[in-house]
Amino acid sequence: MNTFSVIEQLKATPASDGAGVKLLRVFGGPGPERFDPFLMLDEFGSDKPSDYIAGFPPHPHRGFETVTYMLNGKMEHRDHLGNVGLLQEGGVQWMTAGKGVIHSEMPKQQEGLMRGFQLWVNLPAKNKMTPANYQDIDSQLIPLKETDFGWVKAIAGHSVISGHSVKGYFDVADTQVLYLDISINAGQQTTVDIAKGFNTLVYCFEGTVAIGEQKTPLPKQNLARVQGQGTLLLTNDSDVSLRCLVIAGKPIGEPIAQYGPFVMNNAAEIEQAIQDYQAGVLTD
Repeated sequence: MNTFSVIEQLKATPASDGAGVKLLRVFGGPGPERFDPFLMLDEFGSDKPSDYIAGFPPHPHRGFETVTYMLNGKMEHRDHLGNVGLLQEGGVQWMTAGKGVIHSEMPKQQEGLMRGFQLWVNLPAKNKMTPANYQDIDSQLIPLKETDFGWVKAIAGHSVISGHSVKGYFDVADTQVLYLDISINAGQQTTVDIAKGFNTLVYCFEGTVAIGEQKTPLPKQNLARVQGQGTLLLTNDSDVSLRCLVIAGKPIGEPIAQYGPFVMNNAAEIEQAIQDYQAGVLTD
């Protein structure tokens, strides 16, 4: 039964990060608890090299995970552990900052379209000081299910999509993150089973999707926070295909203290992270 409804809608706003990379901040900043376990979502996309060429030079993180999903282009990741990875079209990097990581994310192209998303996923207190690690996963390894309504790319978690069982590449133990890229053909609809108690987000980045039985319209570059349980209905009433992200997760339910690239549970832990970084022992 579909009982989901839209309780908040946000329009992505222009922002700049790194060394001046232009992007859209979908959500992030004040009031992160209502998105728990998620902290931030950015969309980046431009065919103008000046918008992205400076990239994201070395910078620190502690206490959470970053998930980078490339739609177009190439980006190289390097970190203090000596890891080097090339994230290409359709690929995903899942990085657990844990106790601390210093990494860079730099374009490996001089021209053309660079487009994708970065999602920040919080870690529970028990895992915030775990050793850092990351995985670069090629597009061909990310499960893709073609259906009558279109297709779904399953980055993380598992669900039933219009009667089809779908399991993503990543399985996240504590937050049980569900991360889907869904394409719906013109005049079609699909359903997504969502676990009880999960916080659920829908971000439309091509076309317009109608959410729930009320068919609340969600246009391009808008995010909906939805509430309910059971089956989420997504409808395409237009004459062109649409594409959206469905992101859901089990709330951690702990206090969130954030200062830039550090996300902990209280102010004292944030201060310690800053001191560790300044002393050069963030990652020890």
